[in-house]
Amino acid sequence: MTNETKLWGGRFTEKTAASVEAFTASIHYDSRLYKQDIAGSQAHAKMLVKQGLITAEEGEQIRGGLAEIEQEIEEGRFEFKPELEDIHMNIEKALVDKIGPAGARLHTARSRNDQVNLDIRLYLREETDRLVAILDDVRTSFVKLARRYLGAVMPGYTHLQRAQPLLVSHHMLAYFEMFGRDQERLLDCKKRINILPLGAAALAGTGLPIDREFVAKELGFPKVTANSMDTVGDRDFAVEFLAACTLIQLHLSRLSEELVIWSTDEFNFVELADSFCTGSSIMPQKKNPDIPELIRGKSGRVVGNLMSLITLLKGLPLTYNRDLQEDKEPVFDTLDTVSQGLAITAEMLAHLKFNTARLEDATKTGYMTATDLADYLVLKNIPFREAHSIVGKTVAYCVKKRKELTDLSLDELHKFSKVIEDDVFHVLTIQGSVDSRKSIGGTAMSRVSEALQKAEEELGI
Repeated sequence: MTNETKLWGGRFTEKTAASVEAFTASIHYDSRLYKQDIAGSQAHAKMLVKQGLITAEEGEQIRGGLAEIEQEIEEGRFEFKPELEDIHMNIEKALVDKIGPAGARLHTARSRNDQVNLDIRLYLREETDRLVAILDDVRTSFVKLARRYLGAVMPGYTHLQRAQPLLVSHHMLAYFEMFGRDQERLLDCKKRINILPLGAAALAGTGLPIDREFVAKELGFPKVTANSMDTVGDRDFAVEFLAACTLIQLHLSRLSEELVIWSTDEFNFVELADSFCTGSSIMPQKKNPDIPELIRGKSGRVVGNLMSLITLLKGLPLTYNRDLQEDKEPVFDTLDTVSQGLAITAEMLAHLKFNTARLEDATKTGYMTATDLADYLVLKNIPFREAHSIVGKTVAYCVKKRKELTDLSLDELHKFSKVIEDDVFHVLTIQGSVDSRKSIGGTAMSRVSEALQKAEEELGI
């Protein structure tokens, strides 16, 4: 393609090197922005007509041509040309070829700098809503598991050591809360995505009589950006979006880690459905938790994408620099990775089974009601630090005698404190421990039932 046929080629006298065309092209990944690019152009053309910058007839020709191009792309009949660099120039060149001189008027009062910013914002606005909806599916899966296994007990862990007993439902609702924060972050991020950049032009705004508020209304933006220089160089909203997505992926990874551990013979807490596992090419007996492992593994690329965009921005002077072309691949890859991970997790959780008998057995070792014994002593007016020491010595005795706390007689307990009475034995049971955790957010059945009902009401299930 000669420079005369390039939309920016008037200033140049030499043909662009083929290697430069290949190196600078972004159409192989930014073609996914075609709907947003066309939507922005449709609104821009409508504004140009309103402001008298193009005729109504030219506006009709432009809008009709853009609609035809969109249909061609969706039907796979459109030829994307790398030598035209990006989605904007591919569509504009096709429009000019299709409708003639009217198409050349579309770029009036705008630059690719504000145009691409608009496309990304439109795209991320839509994808934010899609991710929020998928997160609803994931949270629903946890709530359904919590309802299904309400009353079942399991060990709670700190440092991956058995710590205190709790309800399986309490554990599931922990993830419900975690992914709920993810939704809140995305929706908060959307506030800064959902601002119209078009009209900033190359960097200084435009001297032509445009109406930015009209375009904002056409495209559903509640407000317009305030500074043209900041606008064209801004990708803060994309960094913020990737940061929110990274937290989602980290939460998926933490869940995946637990599923991998819990599905081992050593734990045997859960069974993953065969349809979400694979086998070994050499060991016939294997059932491998590949889906959680892959989700955990893909966290590296998501974290890397965030670091890539942060590093991209850290040294850029105002305003637009071609470096910013590198913003889209990390954004697209993160979206694809996170959305796929969320969707398959929701599906996998729907088929997850807890081994409740094994979970209950696991609560019977590890002195898991030691804290309850300390609390019991506190209620007997013993200072907590003293109670902590008494229980520590009691546990040391149990270790030596190879007994659990529930195996001790009252006489044995009196060796450590005379205030202990028969009522301690209910305190030392798993059910007694769980039932006692009635503080707000605790694992007592009453609190978990309240939280579960609230979660179901929130999700409408």
